[in-house]
Amino acid sequence: MTIAAVDLGRRRIGVAVTDAASMGAHPLGIVERRALKKDLEAIAAMLRDRQVSTIVVGLPLNMDGSEGPAARGARRFAASIADALGVSVEMFDERLTSFEARERLADMPARKGARKTGLDALAAVVILEGWMQAHPERVPRDDGG
Repeated sequence: MTIAAVDLGRRRIGVAVTDAASMGAHPLGIVERRALKKDLEAIAAMLRDRQVSTIVVGLPLNMDGSEGPAARGARRFAASIADALGVSVEMFDERLTSFEARERLADMPARKGARKTGLDALAAVVILEGWMQAHPERVPRDDGG
């Protein structure tokens, strides 16, 4: 089974998934935000053939750990994606993930436009990697036997 992660932004949603052996995460792509139904359909299409068991949604907490409007919006989105896709959805603290994604992206050669859209998918990778590190016992392993 695959675990996916989404980084919910105002304009784009970054999507990442675990690799075949669940040893790491890689960016799957982005969804340009339009309307909730269209966004959910686009994410469902991206994940359709991947046997996703869990989706991790980034929870944008304030630096003091409190929840503001963005966190409440992420929780509403998580509930919607759980209903639409019929999978388990978990929240994961995404504080500083955009900063880490920017740092990683700065080290990669890319055009400016590619950097901007790549940032969203890379932020989803950082969220997924963080969740996998926090929950190693829940990461499915394909040990070949």
